[in-house]
Amino acid sequence: MPHIVIISSSVRLGRNTHRVALFFRKYMQENNLATTEILDLKEYNFPIFVERLKFQDDPSEETLAFAEKIKKADGVIIATPEYNGGYPASLKNVVDLLYEEWHRKPIGLVTVSDGNFGGTQVMTSLQFTLWKMRAWVVPAMFPVPNAADNYDEDGNPADKERTEKRARNFLNEMLWCVEAKRRMAVASEVNLS
Repeated sequence: MPHIVIISSSVRLGRNTHRVALFFRKYMQENNLATTEILDLKEYNFPIFVERLKFQDDPSEETLAFAEKIKKADGVIIATPEYNGGYPASLKNVVDLLYEEWHRKPIGLVTVSDGNFGGTQVMTSLQFTLWKMRAWVVPAMFPVPNAADNYDEDGNPADKERTEKRARNFLNEMLWCVEAKRRMAVASEVNLS
């Protein structure tokens, strides 16, 4: 079974993005799609970016543990709010901190907003940054409009049937990419032997 890490990137008070991260963790576990864990950037409280991890002389244990979780994950879901058309500094900080860890990693984008467009404006800038890091951004995306009205604090959706249908389509694409990456790695090993 694949292991999917969910990055909950909002660190502000009253955040709605974490509700959606909780939904995805619960949905994947209940449907036996993957093992999951949430990496809540609010709990990590990383310092402002000064250098990539690989160039740091004395990285913290917390930073090394975070990097290892990303590296070992079969795929990553990034749940991010949209702030004025962009993504939060907490997420930019973490994306820039790592490099090899993102290489060819299947990444699904979940964008969240209080407005009607579900954070779709942030997708382009985040997708471009991840491509520069050589990540594999999954083509299917999951925008969440009016998040405060559509998910409770425990991640339960107001319209469970519709939300789960959308999540199933998004995760099918994500898990297809995870499996494709696994098969490519196996084929590459066979060709090298």
